[in-house]
Amino acid sequence: MTLVAASARMSTASSTFEADFQARLHWSSDTDAAIEQRVADILADVQKRGDEAVLDYTARFDAHEVASMSALELTQAELKAAFETIAAVQRDALVAAAQRVRTYHDAQKKATGQSWSYRDEHGSLLGQKVTPLDRVGIYVPGGKAAYPSSVLMNAIPAHVAGVGEIIMVVPTPRGEKNALVLAAAYVAGVTRAFTIGGAQAVAALAYGTATVPRVNKITGPGNAYVASAKKRVFGTVGIDMIAGPSEILVIADGTTPADWVAMDLFSQAEHDELAQSILLCPDAAYIDAVQEAIDRLLPTMPRAAIIAKSLTDRGALILTRSMEEACDISNRIAPEHLEVSSRDPHQWEPLLKHAGAIFLGAYTSESLGDYCAGPNHVLPTSGTARFSSPLGVYDFQKRSSIIEVSEQGAQVLGKIAAELAYGEGLQAHARAAEMRLR
Repeated sequence: MTLVAASARMSTASSTFEADFQARLHWSSDTDAAIEQRVADILADVQKRGDEAVLDYTARFDAHEVASMSALELTQAELKAAFETIAAVQRDALVAAAQRVRTYHDAQKKATGQSWSYRDEHGSLLGQKVTPLDRVGIYVPGGKAAYPSSVLMNAIPAHVAGVGEIIMVVPTPRGEKNALVLAAAYVAGVTRAFTIGGAQAVAALAYGTATVPRVNKITGPGNAYVASAKKRVFGTVGIDMIAGPSEILVIADGTTPADWVAMDLFSQAEHDELAQSILLCPDAAYIDAVQEAIDRLLPTMPRAAIIAKSLTDRGALILTRSMEEACDISNRIAPEHLEVSSRDPHQWEPLLKHAGAIFLGAYTSESLGDYCAGPNHVLPTSGTARFSSPLGVYDFQKRSSIIEVSEQGAQVLGKIAAELAYGEGLQAHARAAEMRLR
C-alpha cells in the first residue's frame, strides 16, 4: 500500500485562507462522556477501597494480576539494577541528558526560586518565602511506548526544587517493565515507584491508599483517562496542565535543507494521528521542496502510517507573504514547539511572543529539546502557550508572603487599612488595625 501525506497547502494571499486556517487548527479537547463517567467511577472506587481497587483495575486494564500492592512497588535496588543492566551507551546518554536537564533547572532555581525580603521606610519587613512541596507524583506513560525522557523532565526539576518525596507511577501492561524507564528513575532520584497506571494511579496519588502515599501535586502526560482524572482531582491536589496532542510549527526562510524540515515535521506527527505539524514559509519553491522530501522520506519511516494520517488530517504547508507575517501567524497559533529555521533566527525571535519552547537556527532540531538540551520538554499545547509556561522548578515550589509591620509602620498602615475596612463594612477589620494605633 502506498502511503500519502497530503498536508493542506495554503496561502495567506488566498481569500479563503482564514476559514481554511481555522478549520485546520480546530481540535476539541472535550473528553468523551463515556470516558468521563468511567473515570469518575474509578476515582470514587479508589477513594473508597484504596489498594484493593487499584489491584482490581491493574488486573483489568493492564492484564497484570498480582496478590498485593507490594508486588507493584519498585524498590531502589530494582531501579539501580535496571540502570546497571542497560547498554553502556544508553547509560551514558541517560546520565548526560540528566546532567544537562539538572544544570538548566539549577540555573532556573537561582533565577526565580529564592526567598527575598526588604524593609520599608518604617522598618517593616516585607518579602516572600519560597518553599518546596513536600511530596509530588509523576505519571510516566507506559502503554504504547515508554518514555524515560519524561521521567527526567518531571523528576529532576522536582528534585532541584527540593521536593522531599517523588512518587512515580508507570503502567506496565502484562507486567512488562521497561529497563530504560526504571534506569531513568534511578538517575533522576525518584523516591518510590509503582507499576500502576491510568485513572486508578491518578486516584491513588490524589487520595492516598494504605500503600501509595497521598501527594501534593501530580505532573506528567497520559491518555484521555489520565487527563480526565487529573482534571477531576484538581483542587484536591495540584496538577501541571492538561496536555493535548503534540505540535510543531516551523518558520523557515528557505535556507535549511528541505529534508531536515520534513523530518522535523515527522518528529511530531509520529507521536499520534492527532499531532499537528505546520510549516510557514514565504518561499513557494521551498514549500514544494519540503513536500517532495515528505513524499520521498515517508516510506522509510517505521511509523509511516501514523505520520501520514497526522499530516493529512492536521498538517499544513502555508505560503506567507513574508517572514514577519509568518511570525504573526505563529503568535496566533501559540505552538508547543516552534522552530525558527532561518539564516538569522535572532532577527525574528523578538517578534515571537507565544510558544512553549522556541528552537533557534537550522541545527536546533526539536528532538534535541525533547531529550537532552536541558530545558523542560513538558510544554503547553493547544494554544495554551498564550497564558501558560513549560514545566519547571517553580511548579514544585510555593510562595508564602512575609509581613512584619513595625510599631511605626502600624501607625501609618493602620489608618489606611481602617479607612478601607470601614468602607467595606468590615468593622472588626478596622478595629483590629486601630487597636495598634498610639
